[in-house]
Amino acid sequence: MKLGRIARWLFSPPPADRRARRMSQLLLGLVLYGVSDAMLVLGGLGLDPWDVLHQGLARRTGIPIGTWTIIVGAAVLLMWIPLRQRPGVGTACNVVVIGTVIDVVLAAVPAPHALPLRWASLLAGVALNGVATACYIGAGLGPGPRDGLMTGIARRGHSLRLVRTCIEMSVLATGWLLGGTVGIGTVLYAVSIGPLAHLLLPRLAIRAGTHPARALEEPTRAPAEPLDSRIHCSVTALGGPAGGAV
Repeated sequence: MKLGRIARWLFSPPPADRRARRMSQLLLGLVLYGVSDAMLVLGGLGLDPWDVLHQGLARRTGIPIGTWTIIVGAAVLLMWIPLRQRPGVGTACNVVVIGTVIDVVLAAVPAPHALPLRWASLLAGVALNGVATACYIGAGLGPGPRDGLMTGIARRGHSLRLVRTCIEMSVLATGWLLGGTVGIGTVLYAVSIGPLAHLLLPRLAIRAGTHPARALEEPTRAPAEPLDSRIHCSVTALGGPAGGAV
């Protein structure tokens, strides 16, 4: 009973409806996100800002990049405390699942050497990342730790786009100095992930009180206000036409 009360105090309560579908979509999105991140690493043509940092740390320490994804995610989550942000169950899953999947995929799949295969890995990784982002955000079970840090700071009266830009440029510069890969893939990811998420989120968002079949038949209908607000903040944190965070 005490553990249950502590959990309810620490975590924001999940939506009361369609929890099984929300959880399934969340986990699918996080697994796909980990796979897409691994594909970007395998391509070797440039990563998103946070993964540039994770890769730089991995190269400096010998600790796998997926493990660093988990460590950095947990550290960022601690920064929510002074911001009085409450994570959702999706936030906690985000910290653990994505990094684990990255390490599993990189251990099982050899990196391609031919340039066409590297480009294919990059392009498929960016596209899959857009689908994965829409899946886990659309589940409505909480933002990723990095996303929540940005929105938490922005709620204190700062521009969300400015906060995102400052954080991601700092992360990117630090990762590059540590040896992370910055390249054409970094630029492609930046200009693609916002539009992809904006396109796919309305189609994958689970709307409160909507029957699944009806949701598929009416993908363009505006979602309920709380979810719409979360989607707007998440797409803006992803940078609208550019940028990305988890």
